[in-house]
Amino acid sequence: MLRRLTALFIFMALIFPVQALALEIVSYKTDLPPVLDGDLGDAAWQAVSVPYVIDDQTADVPVFIKSIHTDDTIYFSVMYKDQAESLFHKPWLWSKESGKYEEGAHREDTFVFKWNMMEKNVNLSNFSDDNYTADVWYWKANRTNPAGYADDKRQILSDAPSQESELKESSTGKIRYLSRKSDAGKAAYTEMKEPPAEMISPLFDRYPPKTPEGSRADVQAKGVWKNGFWLIEFSRKLNTGHDDDVQFSLNGGPYLFGVSVFSLYGHPVNKSEPNRYGMGRISEPLYLTFE
Repeated sequence: MLRRLTALFIFMALIFPVQALALEIVSYKTDLPPVLDGDLGDAAWQAVSVPYVIDDQTADVPVFIKSIHTDDTIYFSVMYKDQAESLFHKPWLWSKESGKYEEGAHREDTFVFKWNMMEKNVNLSNFSDDNYTADVWYWKANRTNPAGYADDKRQILSDAPSQESELKESSTGKIRYLSRKSDAGKAAYTEMKEPPAEMISPLFDRYPPKTPEGSRADVQAKGVWKNGFWLIEFSRKLNTGHDDDVQFSLNGGPYLFGVSVFSLYGHPVNKSEPNRYGMGRISEPLYLTFE
């Protein structure tokens, strides 16, 4: 099944031109929701025969997306090419020379949905001239995937600094300030602040998984890397009841969003090559509608 899906998606990327303008993504009704396990062979996905092809210009890869929904939940399937599976994020590596753990250069593979929360259309890039608040679904191969979730967060881009904001420069040279905020609740991982004093294993994962809580647990997601591709499934309630989320209505929309392959690291990291990790560029505006 995976081989057939891969061949189909590559074929679609070749025969369909890259969209130059805003692209509409239609979410189709299903009565049989998929199982979130990274297997895109579910009957609900197969009923949507052709994926949408999105050009992620920063990562330089096509992204293949489908969407389906039930009466109360929306689902997305995502597939994109990645030459290597990167499952660790800043792990501790045992150094024989120093006799202690040191931080490794590994960075996890990631994928992001970024939803406009404004009452007007904006450019959702981290390097935009527009002020905005965005709902971010941040899937992380190391920190959230083992628990079966994506991190639910917000990004706020403004022309005024705040205590936690980062200085950015827009594509036109305008000074901007970006704040990254986690939704209320607890994350899908625990960050260990200090490494063990003695060697337990040559590579030690510093982010053990746990079940997230509150609004930060709104987005379930599971990804599997096979044969040079990431296959990821997402699900979220249409209306979470939380004011830090974008809310969907089957009679509403269209809903402006963007996607981004934040990282295309190989394993291990090659520091001599450009590092695209965390660029956060939304290559093109997308609009979600419901059938």
